[in-house]
Amino acid sequence: MTTSSIEQELILQPADNKRLSNLCGQFDNHLRQIEQRLKVIIANRANHFTISGPDRSVEATCELLRKLYVETEQNILSPEDLHLAMQDASIDELVAHLEVTTAEDAVFIKTKHSVIRGRGPNQQNYLKKIKRHDINFGVGPAGTGKTYLAVACAVDALQNEQVRRIILVRPAVEAGEKLGFLPGDMAQKVDPYLRPLYDALYEMLGFERVEKLIERSVIEVAPLAFMRGRTLNDSFIILDEAQNTTTEQIKMFLTRIGFGSTAVVTGDITQIDLPSAKMSGLTHVLEVLKDVQGISFTFFTTRDVVRHPIVQRIVMAYEDYEKKHPKG
Repeated sequence: MTTSSIEQELILQPADNKRLSNLCGQFDNHLRQIEQRLKVIIANRANHFTISGPDRSVEATCELLRKLYVETEQNILSPEDLHLAMQDASIDELVAHLEVTTAEDAVFIKTKHSVIRGRGPNQQNYLKKIKRHDINFGVGPAGTGKTYLAVACAVDALQNEQVRRIILVRPAVEAGEKLGFLPGDMAQKVDPYLRPLYDALYEMLGFERVEKLIERSVIEVAPLAFMRGRTLNDSFIILDEAQNTTTEQIKMFLTRIGFGSTAVVTGDITQIDLPSAKMSGLTHVLEVLKDVQGISFTFFTTRDVVRHPIVQRIVMAYEDYEKKHPKG
């Protein structure tokens, strides 16, 4: 069942251009932030606002705008203030309701070279959750689209000016190799590990566009080990291959997330390359955060594999073998 859509007029009094500018934010960034979170469309001329979207979202948006307008009388609103105001208004509960009631609504992402959509209900739900939550986990076997769809959402957010940059993060521990053993500067050392993310970006934006964005640091390659001490605001952050993080690393990563940012953590807990004595941070965090509000989890299975059909059969064969021959 889908929610009914409505359109509602809102007039904020008194009409004060300075306060209205404060409310809307530079280039209407505050309104865009509300639109993204509540899945509404806000149009305004001076103090006359028109809000359209799902009925409950429209009502919540009107109430939020009224409260924020009162705040503008004495305070300069920042993106952080807006984020906290939405948090205080229990927006997460409304978002959770929208997830259930809009399950039939397909999500499409338009990029420069293609239109990307989730194949099957699990991928569709994954896209919806990424658009509605600040922190998201996509866990499952190779070929299920968890990383590709995360990149698509990042490109979409950048193109719609919902974030200022895309940050690509991946632990470099495969085959026991350490960054210091690889030739080149830090970006060149990490590049081989991020190749799947680059490939997706090239497909969606084109090679030249991606290279220009990297030169301008709009797309940033950030080794996981170098994330400590940073706070990442207005960013779309993808941590890929998270099964190869330690418990300390993934906690450090998740606590870097700042205001106006979205994080997607992807991984396959059946392909852990850490030394046997180390516990996978991804395995640990799924248990630690399972009941935390505002975080989404999507678990993919072999049924979600969208690569060559033989890949699906390979994954299933390994699963069957491991069931019959458990480790240890």
